[in-house]
Amino acid sequence: MLDNISLLTTLAPVLNVQLLLDGLFIGAVFVLAAYGLALVWGVMNVKNLAQGEYVIMGGYFAWHLGTYGIHPILSLPIVIAVMFVFGWVVYLLVIKWVISRDLFTSLLATFGIALVVQQALNLAYGPEVRTTDPRLGTNVLFGGMVTVADIKVVSFGLCVLLAASVIVFMKTSRMGQAIRATAQDPRAAKIMGIDTERVYAFTYALNAAICGAAGVLVSMIWVIQPFYGVVHSIRAFVIVTAAGLGNIPGVILTGLGLGVVEQYAGFVLGAEFQQATAVLLLVAVLVWRQIQLAKHRMVVQ
Repeated sequence: MLDNISLLTTLAPVLNVQLLLDGLFIGAVFVLAAYGLALVWGVMNVKNLAQGEYVIMGGYFAWHLGTYGIHPILSLPIVIAVMFVFGWVVYLLVIKWVISRDLFTSLLATFGIALVVQQALNLAYGPEVRTTDPRLGTNVLFGGMVTVADIKVVSFGLCVLLAASVIVFMKTSRMGQAIRATAQDPRAAKIMGIDTERVYAFTYALNAAICGAAGVLVSMIWVIQPFYGVVHSIRAFVIVTAAGLGNIPGVILTGLGLGVVEQYAGFVLGAEFQQATAVLLLVAVLVWRQIQLAKHRMVVQ
């Protein structure tokens, strides 16, 4: 570990550029999945434990379409549409019945969905690690010390485009305004004539579509495997919990920051600790939130 730290600080400080770039490129994908979770959590008060499985599911759809010669980037609209329909069906079959229930019920229901998706992907595609081939090149900088794959740059641009599209949709469209009104006060929204049931279904379906898009990008710049979804779920929970519901700038900054932290942790501590970093950060955020809540209670008393 000390040798790796020394490498970053004295021997080859340019490696920091590599870690920062990789962290930002990967963190942008984290932001997408986290934004979908923030939507479902904020509007429906459902903590979706199947978030990561939807990401992996989108990646497998892109990989499957690739077997028919469809480029992963061109598969994005198809995957988004399929995942939107899938999310709407899941809402009607499961989520609809747990919205008004307690926290434990929604957690149990979404955890069950995650297990079903995991096993379905495992049966359909096997447990092997897979990745899609974007067939793009790699740029070499600083005499070969830093490499930047073209697909990572393209993926980052797509993340920005998708996130901006969702934000514009939420602010300008009638459905987006209905979603925001329902998130603020569902009872008042219903009295004003908003079909909150349809809003809930659309919100959950939109979340699944966003996760599917993130999964396509993950399959191009990373790897997918049926049981990797839990790590993506943890990352999304870390980002949303740390940033707070409705704090879009906070979600963006936290997601990018998490990507950078993971890259540094993987380099300094070893690749086996890279994903463990997300778990440790989740624990740290929850402890910090509890301390803040305790302080608030003391002030109120």
